[in-house]
Amino acid sequence: MAGDVLAALRAAAGERDAVRPAGAGDTVAGAPARYRAAPGSTEAAAAVLRVAAAHDLAVVAAGGWTKQDWANPPRRLDLVVDTRRLTGVVEHAAGDLIVVVRAGTRLGDLRAKLAPAGQQLALDAPPLAGGAGATVGGAVAVNTSGPRRMRYGTVRDLLIGITVVRPDGVVAHAGGKVVKNVAGYDLGKLYTGSYGTLGLITECAFRLHPLPAASGYVRRPVDGAGEVGHLLAAVLGAQLVPSALEVHAPPAGGVEVAVLIEGTPSGVRERVAATRRLLGAAATASDTPPPWWSAYPWRMGDVGLKLTAGLSGVPGLLTAAREAGRRHGVPVRVGGSAGTGVLYAGLPGAAWPDAVAGIVADLREATTAAGGHAVVLTAPAPVRDRVDLWGPVGGLELMHRVKAQFDPDARFAPGRFVGGI
Repeated sequence: MAGDVLAALRAAAGERDAVRPAGAGDTVAGAPARYRAAPGSTEAAAAVLRVAAAHDLAVVAAGGWTKQDWANPPRRLDLVVDTRRLTGVVEHAAGDLIVVVRAGTRLGDLRAKLAPAGQQLALDAPPLAGGAGATVGGAVAVNTSGPRRMRYGTVRDLLIGITVVRPDGVVAHAGGKVVKNVAGYDLGKLYTGSYGTLGLITECAFRLHPLPAASGYVRRPVDGAGEVGHLLAAVLGAQLVPSALEVHAPPAGGVEVAVLIEGTPSGVRERVAATRRLLGAAATASDTPPPWWSAYPWRMGDVGLKLTAGLSGVPGLLTAAREAGRRHGVPVRVGGSAGTGVLYAGLPGAAWPDAVAGIVADLREATTAAGGHAVVLTAPAPVRDRVDLWGPVGGLELMHRVKAQFDPDARFAPGRFVGGI
């Protein structure tokens, strides 16, 4: 039976080497797969998924393998569909600031491709250890965003068109190649942040932005979370138009705020000088970012959380994270976008799973009070066994109905997403 399935997958992919038995490294959050396929086109991917549907194979998509330890392990896993051969730019309409790109393309490679035209996909991909770089499809699947979401928006804002293969192997398209496209249902927004539970993304169309001619960073150490709130209000009220306003709060010691200014060389010089005056004598300016910029505050094997709040709730959230760490005896490091109310927290978890569970509970209470949520993005198994990674989420019944409509047999990333979806 296994040989028949392997042969059918190879025939569907059109190349024998595109499908093989899974190896020791083909695991998703610790769950091992049986087969691994790397189709070279949307059509080949559709054929592979038709075979998977015929044999009731549970499927997980993989791109750069930078976030396969995020979310819950799949309840079952038969086939990993690797997008490493679905790469390259399909179309770059520079005059229209539009690019269509295959889902397996690394964000770094796309950046290099667009730079000669003076353009960019304004999407920051925080670096992660152990991966060669996030892919376009993976960034859409988990709704990646970094510091510059403050100015340019998130993946959901930049994505204007998408091509997907449904779990039954049918290819579907949505959106288009114009920025203002309102025809039909916005399938791209539905797939963004769905963690691969609705189908396989094979192509994406994005709106682009011009590359800034210059950029500058202004940094300022602060005494505590309360001062972060004052500086945040001052920067946002001063019409400086920052591209990012980040905060870095290690487990002990001081907190640091950093502001990114982008634009023309003369405009950046003037706005950096104005920002330094606004932040006070302790502020310094540089052409390069702080070493902690755009990096998740955890290492491989640690616990990583995403914390959201209204802007006024950011100082309280910083304080709550530090106090929760002290209360439970576990160091908590926090960083992220103070300018948008999206923070990340990292802490070691394998040795203190019960303490970590207590910290997660405390931070969920704090984020709820601040009008946001706390989600555990990644955690070792002892922690996953003790906490609900997603926590309470509104609209869960609707999400289950959407899942049943797109994947009635629950074969795509089963159990990975919120509510066991």
